[in-house]
Amino acid sequence: MTDNKIQPTTPISCDTCAAACCRLEVVCLSEGDIPDQYTTENTWGNTLMARLEDGWCAALNRDTMRCRIYASRPLGCRELELGGEDCLAERARCRI
Repeated sequence: MTDNKIQPTTPISCDTCAAACCRLEVVCLSEGDIPDQYTTENTWGNTLMARLEDGWCAALNRDTMRCRIYASRPLGCRELELGGEDCLAERARCRI
């Protein structure tokens, strides 16, 4: 039997990534402390993290490639585990 899991070739670190996860659509289950300038509402009334025209999350600092609201980021972002299955899949999709 073969292992179908994606295996990284280098150590996984946000420092070695181009913030692939910051292009995902993120639903904000509760607004909490997320500033309004970083959220938007879809046609069904759900609050989402806003994305710029090029697809990047509006809360991503493009100079540092770090989240401006890391301490109060949405649950979906908090649950995306560094090196986890979803992280590795996004890195593979972006060829990182």
